[in-house]
Amino acid sequence: MTRYRRGFAISLVAVLGAALAVPAVIRAAATRSGVAPVAPAAAPRPVTLPFTGELTQGGWIRGTLPAGMRSLSLDGTPIKVAPDGGWFAAFDRDAGPQALLRTVLANGSIGEQRLAVSPRAWNIENVNIARSPGGPSEAFMALRRPELARINAARTRVTNAQGWRQRFIWPAKGRISGRFGSQRVYRGEPGAYHSGLDISTGTSGTPFVAPADGVVILAAEKPFTLEGNLLMLDHGMGLNSAFLHCSQILVKEGDHVKQGQVIARIGMTGRATGPHLHWSIKWNDARLDPLLFLGPMN
Repeated sequence: MTRYRRGFAISLVAVLGAALAVPAVIRAAATRSGVAPVAPAAAPRPVTLPFTGELTQGGWIRGTLPAGMRSLSLDGTPIKVAPDGGWFAAFDRDAGPQALLRTVLANGSIGEQRLAVSPRAWNIENVNIARSPGGPSEAFMALRRPELARINAARTRVTNAQGWRQRFIWPAKGRISGRFGSQRVYRGEPGAYHSGLDISTGTSGTPFVAPADGVVILAAEKPFTLEGNLLMLDHGMGLNSAFLHCSQILVKEGDHVKQGQVIARIGMTGRATGPHLHWSIKWNDARLDPLLFLGPMN
């Protein structure tokens, strides 16, 4: 029994020695073949990027990439960086509690910064009725599909707009009749949440202005089925605004507009029960809360 154990120990040492020698053999073979061995990737190192904004669901951040950093991403989504290092990113209404900023440094190493994204207390209304059964009719979708195609195409347009750098102003002043993120739950089944901010002035025809510099990427020639007369502005860096239910659009596609410039008039075209401005903001695919871009309504 003792001899068996000693022999087993000798055999185990031999096996381990052979296993440990394998990398050396591989390295030697790689050297002889002229192929450099692959070094293990260095672990990302913590970095601290300067930024300002609203670190919460539906919020945004903006900063300048320090010298020595050449690219940036948020949770794997590339962030555009301006020639002067400026950048903008945002968090969807349903963003999780953590996000990850990752940057590639000039020497190729990776830097990471973990962000705590605070949750919001959305206005959720539980109603004791069932949702309407069935979906939209084929006749409706025949009208809707080309509208959605135009909206999606508009959001892919890249412009040189610089509104993303500005503090936004109120496009109109009035009663807030609908808040971003509010939602109805029908007997436990969630409905779609409200995707924008509703501002009611009580009458149609009230002019409203561009909340920030932008380029007109969509100006409906006729009312869309849901949005009515729809106007969309690109503010640059993947950030854009949509203004719904207009009674009249005063600009055309391709126009460059300045912050505070009158661009359209409030109405109730499309699916609206009264005259109001529905203003929504998106960054890439993330839906954002317009209130978080604004100061007080004076």
